[in-house]
Amino acid sequence: MKPIISPSILSANFAHLAKDLEMINRSEADWVHIDIMDGVFVPNISFGFPVLKYVAELTNKPLDVHLMIVHPEKFIPEVKALGAHVMNVHFEACVHLHRVIQQIREAGMEPAVTINPATPVSFLKDIIRDVYMVLVMSVNPGFGGQKFIEHSVEKVKELRELIEQTGSKALIEVDGGVNIETGARLKAAGADVLVAGNAIFSAESPEAMISELKRR
Repeated sequence: MKPIISPSILSANFAHLAKDLEMINRSEADWVHIDIMDGVFVPNISFGFPVLKYVAELTNKPLDVHLMIVHPEKFIPEVKALGAHVMNVHFEACVHLHRVIQQIREAGMEPAVTINPATPVSFLKDIIRDVYMVLVMSVNPGFGGQKFIEHSVEKVKELRELIEQTGSKALIEVDGGVNIETGARLKAAGADVLVAGNAIFSAESPEAMISELKRR
């Protein structure tokens, strides 16, 4: 089965964002991955909802919104207003994760949870049946263009086993250092969704790179 490809616009050219979104619209990409950073949970700031309002208007792909922020539950209405398909929050940022997952679903979006490189897959045992997707960070969150953490492949295998053991229907998404080579290994390990930023937007033909990732 072909992987879902979700290009990360964090690596796009912000001076020509409309042009990059047009490329994504033409391409075989399935979703658009949006990283929202607050400079608190991660050591960087990306973009806010006034900018994302226009992103939502310019793309015809479902929005895969990843909140790398503290208290993400405060922004459920804003993410919903974008028309987001997925709202993804960090395990490490939510004291009451089950409640937040319920609130996201009640708002009409698919709830997802992200785990950082140092967070064990086993911590998801009691929430895995309640989420639409789990995002495995294969770099430390906050910056694009980082080196892929090799242990992430084993982590995807472990997560696939947990999903099968519990009867969960959760998708597995991976973000960080994804390219042709790592994408193929992650897909073989059980990943369903590949987030790629630098590999796509630094390619000679970003559209062709998306097609190549799709064939992994």
